[in-house]
Amino acid sequence: MEHAIQSIPLGGIALTADIALPDHAMSLVLFAHGSGSSRLSPRNRHVAAKLNRGTIGTILIDLLTAEEDAVDLHPADLRFDIPLLGRRLTAITDWVGCQTELKHLALGYFGASTGAAAAFVSAADRPAVVKAVVSRGGRPDLAGAALQSVHAPTLFIVGGGDPVVLDLNCSAMEKLPCLTEHKLEIVPGAGHLFEEPGALDRVAGLAREWFQRNLT
Repeated sequence: MEHAIQSIPLGGIALTADIALPDHAMSLVLFAHGSGSSRLSPRNRHVAAKLNRGTIGTILIDLLTAEEDAVDLHPADLRFDIPLLGRRLTAITDWVGCQTELKHLALGYFGASTGAAAAFVSAADRPAVVKAVVSRGGRPDLAGAALQSVHAPTLFIVGGGDPVVLDLNCSAMEKLPCLTEHKLEIVPGAGHLFEEPGALDRVAGLAREWFQRNLT
C-alpha cells in the first residue's frame, strides 16, 4: 500500500490530498466531503479504508484551501458554492489524468452530503472519465440541472432515519437521464451521519460493491 499526503496545484491555489494506492490497484475513487467536514472526516476515512482493502485506490481531498475554510463564516459561504466545488473536483480529475501512476485507473466519485452535489456537477462535466458515483446522505438536489447530464452508474445511500434527505434523493433520481443506471439503498435506522452501530460498515460495503462492479 502506497500512502502519501500531497499538495495539488490548481490555477493559483493548492489543495491538500490524502492519496492511498493498494498494491495492484485497478481503480481510483475521489472523495468529496460535505460542508463543515474535511479530508480527515472519520466517516469518509472509514469508507476509504474498506475500499483500500481491495484493489481500489482513494484520494480524500479538501476542496477549499485552509485560508478559505478559516475565513468562510458568513451565511453564503464557499462550502455551499456547489459550482465552485464542482469545478475544483473536475480540475483534480484532470490532474489525475496527467499523473503517470494514476491515469490508467478507472475513476469514480464518492460524495457525502453537499459533496455529493459537487460530485454530480463534475460527473456531468467529465462523462467519459467518471465511471461510477456513490452518494452518502447526499444533497443531489443542490447539483441542479447537472443531474440531467450524469451518465455514470449512480448509487444513492440514505439513512432510514433521514426522511428529508431520502425525499430529496428520490426526487433527484427522477432527474437523471432515463438510461443512467441508478439504485437507492436505505440503511435501516441510520441518521444523516450514519453514526448508529454497523451503519457505516453497511455504507462502506455497499460502496465497495458498487465500485467493484462498475470500475472495470
